[in-house]
Amino acid sequence: MARDMGPVLKKCRSLGIEPSYLGIDKKSNRKNARAGKKVSEYGLQLREKQKAKFIYGVLEKPFRNDFEKAKKLKFGTTGENLMILLETRLDNVVFRLGFARTRVEARQIVDHKHILVNGKVVNIPSYTVKAGDVISVSEKAKNKAGQRFKDVLEVTEGRAVPAWLECDKENLSGTVKEYPTRDQIDVPVNEVLIVELYSK
Repeated sequence: MARDMGPVLKKCRSLGIEPSYLGIDKKSNRKNARAGKKVSEYGLQLREKQKAKFIYGVLEKPFRNDFEKAKKLKFGTTGENLMILLETRLDNVVFRLGFARTRVEARQIVDHKHILVNGKVVNIPSYTVKAGDVISVSEKAKNKAGQRFKDVLEVTEGRAVPAWLECDKENLSGTVKEYPTRDQIDVPVNEVLIVELYSK
């Protein structure tokens, strides 16, 4: 599966993102060489798209597909719908529940068939969860990688679980109570600029 393997902190610097949004505790002391330089309208729009793709770990084609889906939804604005589609990806939900330190690790956990949705194995990181879905770590994974999940939960203990999710850390399971609203999605992305970029 293709994914961006570039240096994470360098990319965070160039996009002006705190590494904590990716679940990374490290901080970069270097300054972005381009900081303070004037950016064109197109440059701003492009940067917002790159931010969203980088935070959620999505490549151009699936990102564009999500945008087309967001346009067709009958509720909300296209930009808000795009953010909701990204937020309800299975790998992101695993990350939000605190079962993975980073979204990259969450994607790996899903890929390795450690995650069940409503009792069935789902190994597609981009799978869209729905309200009422129960996400859990499989018994096999608990037995095989139990210590790994204990270590992960220790690291993610201080991370707040969003209000649209309910988490049972003891049983390594969670429920999607409802679809998130844009206000509940704490990523520093201006989705209006992404819509403007794709509308050209």
